[in-house]
Amino acid sequence: MVENEPSDRTPTRRDCVKYGGAVVGGGLLAGCTGGSDGDPATDTAGGDVDTPTRTTEDPSYTVTMEPMGGVRFESPPERWMAYFSTYGDMAIALGQLDGLGGLIYTENWPTGFFDALPDVDVDLSDVPQLMGEGDIDKEAFYELDSDVHLFDPNFIQLLDDDWSDEDFAEIAENVGPIVGNSIRRRGDDWHDYPYYSLYEAFGTIAEVFDERERYEALKEVHDETLSTVRSELPPEGERPSVGLLSVNSDFEDGSFYAYPVHGGNGHKQYRDLGMRGAFDDEIDGSYAQWDYEQLLEVDPDVLLFQYGFSHVSTEEFEARMERMRDDPVGSQLSAVRNERLYRGGTSYQGPIINLFQTEIAAKQFYPEQFGEWRGVGETPEDEQVFDHGRVADVVTGDI
Repeated sequence: MVENEPSDRTPTRRDCVKYGGAVVGGGLLAGCTGGSDGDPATDTAGGDVDTPTRTTEDPSYTVTMEPMGGVRFESPPERWMAYFSTYGDMAIALGQLDGLGGLIYTENWPTGFFDALPDVDVDLSDVPQLMGEGDIDKEAFYELDSDVHLFDPNFIQLLDDDWSDEDFAEIAENVGPIVGNSIRRRGDDWHDYPYYSLYEAFGTIAEVFDERERYEALKEVHDETLSTVRSELPPEGERPSVGLLSVNSDFEDGSFYAYPVHGGNGHKQYRDLGMRGAFDDEIDGSYAQWDYEQLLEVDPDVLLFQYGFSHVSTEEFEARMERMRDDPVGSQLSAVRNERLYRGGTSYQGPIINLFQTEIAAKQFYPEQFGEWRGVGETPEDEQVFDHGRVADVVTGDI
């Protein structure tokens, strides 16, 4: 364990970004009201940023997000780390890529989406990964020396139950504050505080970095995109039924994780596109494990494979689809016979990933309205569902 530094040390940059403490019922990770529950009505509407009040005499500001509550900053953080691509995407969108010091997971990022933006290059090959041999090393937080940690500490405890509330309090006090909420819905039995919508959470992270202008610009792109998409959606009765499966299913044995379309950030793009979830009325809970016969009983028009862009390559995806085509029962599925087997998005999406995943799904589900899906980075400018150039400009600072 790294000992606390002596109180008479020379002030450093660390002194400029201090943990302000949670103000929630006296407990560091306690739950309370506030935020949204990921309901479609709020999740697609975006969120507003309340600019913290500052004066010349007192430039500090407080940012509030459950479960950590109110966290005080003396100045915007420069060096940051995150759990995964949700908050990592947010920080990159806010122009903070150069300050990325580490990630709990560097794997399974759909970095091709960032590469599809002109003049934006996201390379994670040299970024430290804190998840080691099944656990998360506390010493690594001290070594990274981040000004802010972007994750929900309670969610980290689901990954590594060796971590306690006291461990997170130590990191927040001795290294840098923690801000984050697990906006990807994963059951409700592990916490008692609300989920935030994507743009509510993104707005809070914009407060952290004092990047309101970038946030507002990207929110405008998001809102304009949804307005355009919704105006062009075909009537509900003319939309294909879409069965949502995991690309990490067991294709060899024909055992598949099947999902209904749920609230929360993980399926935001599907709700925004009015997707007819084929399994919504068939599954009681957050997922089910089905075989080919059960899939054939529902027989969706389209099969969409969650994590198809983040967890497998194009070649790996096609190999799994070939196993489905070769199966005696799988070959009978309408989606197989009609070649409507599609790579789906990651649940861990920030604003940039969400825009791409919305564009991709729009083209996959409704090609007559939005044009054919050609592949990441292959969409002609006049067929883009959102303005790629505008997003790139915001990320690179041409706001």
